[in-house]
Amino acid sequence: MSGIAKSWETKVKKTQAIAKKRFTTMSVAHVDDDDDDEQINHNPGEVYHVEKVFPSGDIYMGQWSDSCPNGHGKCLWTDGCMYVGNWEKGKNMGKGKFSWPSGATYQGQFKNGFMDGEGTYTGPTNDTYRGSWLCNMRHGKGVRNYENGDYYEGQWRRGQPDGRGRYQWSNGNQYIGHWKQGSMNGNGTMIWANGNQYDGGWKDGLPRGNGTFRWGDGSFYVGAWSEDPKEQSGTYYPSSSQISGSFDWDPQEVYLVKLSDCRISPGEKISIFPSQKMVNWPCEGESMQKQSAWKNYYQENGARLRRGSVDGVVSNGGISLASESDLSFDGSSENVGSGREVDGGSGADEVDSSRGLKRPHIVIKPSRRQGLTISKGHKNYELMLNLQLGIRHSVGRPAPATSLDLKATAFDPREKIWTKFPPEGSKHTPPHQSCEFKWKDYCPLVFRTLRKLFKVDPADYMMSICGNDALRELSSPGKSGSFFYLTNDDKYMIKTMKKSEVKVLKRMLQAYYNHVRAFENTLVTKFFGLHCVKLTGPAQKKVRFVIMGNLFCTKYPIHRRFDLKGSSHGRLTVKPETEIDSTTTLKDLDLNFVFRLNKPWFQEFCRQVDRDSEFLEQERIMDYSLLVGVHFGKISHSGEPLNTNVDKGDDANEGADSNLLSHTNNRWESTRLGSNIPARAELTVRRNSSECQLVGDLTGEYCDVILVFGIIDILQDYDISKKLEHAYKSFQHDSTSISAVDPRQYSKRFRDFMFRIFREDA
Repeated sequence: MSGIAKSWETKVKKTQAIAKKRFTTMSVAHVDDDDDDEQINHNPGEVYHVEKVFPSGDIYMGQWSDSCPNGHGKCLWTDGCMYVGNWEKGKNMGKGKFSWPSGATYQGQFKNGFMDGEGTYTGPTNDTYRGSWLCNMRHGKGVRNYENGDYYEGQWRRGQPDGRGRYQWSNGNQYIGHWKQGSMNGNGTMIWANGNQYDGGWKDGLPRGNGTFRWGDGSFYVGAWSEDPKEQSGTYYPSSSQISGSFDWDPQEVYLVKLSDCRISPGEKISIFPSQKMVNWPCEGESMQKQSAWKNYYQENGARLRRGSVDGVVSNGGISLASESDLSFDGSSENVGSGREVDGGSGADEVDSSRGLKRPHIVIKPSRRQGLTISKGHKNYELMLNLQLGIRHSVGRPAPATSLDLKATAFDPREKIWTKFPPEGSKHTPPHQSCEFKWKDYCPLVFRTLRKLFKVDPADYMMSICGNDALRELSSPGKSGSFFYLTNDDKYMIKTMKKSEVKVLKRMLQAYYNHVRAFENTLVTKFFGLHCVKLTGPAQKKVRFVIMGNLFCTKYPIHRRFDLKGSSHGRLTVKPETEIDSTTTLKDLDLNFVFRLNKPWFQEFCRQVDRDSEFLEQERIMDYSLLVGVHFGKISHSGEPLNTNVDKGDDANEGADSNLLSHTNNRWESTRLGSNIPARAELTVRRNSSECQLVGDLTGEYCDVILVFGIIDILQDYDISKKLEHAYKSFQHDSTSISAVDPRQYSKRFRDFMFRIFREDA
């Protein structure tokens, strides 16, 4: 290094000596010598080539105008740094390459002298980073290979891994999950080279909260994790092939031994930034002083400046960093521009009087999370604890490996297992802080096999339901009086059930199992468990519930949801547009779209709706519906879905998912029928004279959307109460418009309606 420095100093001195000799005969001049330029008489804005030597010994060669570099040029500093690339008004701007005397290089985008945009930094020790930069810092998506052989790919923020990413150590261990300020933080998975892995919560680089440690033989440990042994507790579950016996394993081993070789590399630090090498050109004047002041403020305060534009530069010359929503790793952030409410008045529909049509006024609000977390003091807190204890016991109970071919006895409605949970614990149950209760598993072998059929990992299933404060209660019960709970990760929904619904599910369980096994793309609800909690004492209260898959567990924010049956009576949500948000469930007469699917998806949709409707008809089921979630790809600043067949200008499309319908192989492979289906939604309008018009008239205006859908509420059979409801309402309304009709008629009407609102995209 000292030899390189001496060689460079010798070269600079020779260059300066030659420049002094040629000064009187050539256009080489000091930057503060204005007479030379004035003699040539260049016009303002004219670009010409110069070679300039500065009093400090720095040299610039390249395009020049208005007393500073403009265009392509090369600058050499006396300390050995060099920049070759584009300039604008004396600043590095656009594509360029900066090299350090150590041999390190940066090649990529510059902005206002900063490394900003896409670029690659290669250090002298082969510490490399390829990805997004903002104001000299790694910010956005990027990949870094560390000098010690470690590797990180994912999201960065202010120079540190932050967001979602994958870190792989040189010894083969790897972590996949969330990061915060360079440490593992949030939900994540650590996979060791020997096959062991930990899934769960992290904080400051260590396991914290609920988590599962799994061994390669299938056994696992589930519990609450903390570096303080007093705060740690859990249960070990052996694999089905493991011989029962004592198991002595200290979870602190993860902290003391297994994580000892999982330190995050600090990586190489950049010695000096290109923005610190900027020359004080004569053209800069006062603006350069302001920029220098902001630069110093930025360096002293760690870039904690207010957010300006996505470019990272505010109008007054300040520097800003984009927010997390601007740099989403997985594309799941909400759309820019949809967070502002619009003055919609009463939300009334626009009326096209010339055609007698009611034109809908649609305003999309930001998606928000449903439900209230059940914490201590909530009226159902003990019920939640009972449910979690029961699930952990049921799923973790050792059982022999099961085949998908089940015997008829497994579906016997009388097949059940009772377990008593005293607070002090028992031989088979752990001690707990809730009241004493009994736990019932209905047809446990069937539901264990269903979870296997639906590819549900037992440890993940347990973690989703049994974590601390894992459940969220929806604000109000459903129409049937049932309460709904969501797991914290939104994967599963828990619904309380009436005794009659439990009987229906047990009665049709064998037919349901055969149907979902035969048709992988079935749209009917996925059931994972049927249970009952019986509280002891004078009350003897029984709470029956079923665990189902949550249809709206998707990376795309759901902007509209519809519950569609194909009937018109009572199928209108009486709410102004200003009160409708992502959690509002709309009905048939609220639907103002026809969904156009790509031909393969449409054909599969039609086949599966026929199969599922036929199955429900054979089981004498009615009153089911198709639940549809809609994600709009492009939303204006005013919150309205943008038409894809109308050019509304660049400003209107800001914040849109421009690649929403990019039908690449990866996108198609990541979807299945009913989940993340790309489509076009064609706007429809209803005639004023027909208040019960189920499907409006087509307008030819389209929006790009992502759809999720499935058939729900499949546990209502056509019993005596529904027959009486049908007879009573038929006297007052058209018998074909009411919901309670014979299963055969219901199935036909349901299919006809689905094939009217879902069509092939020509």
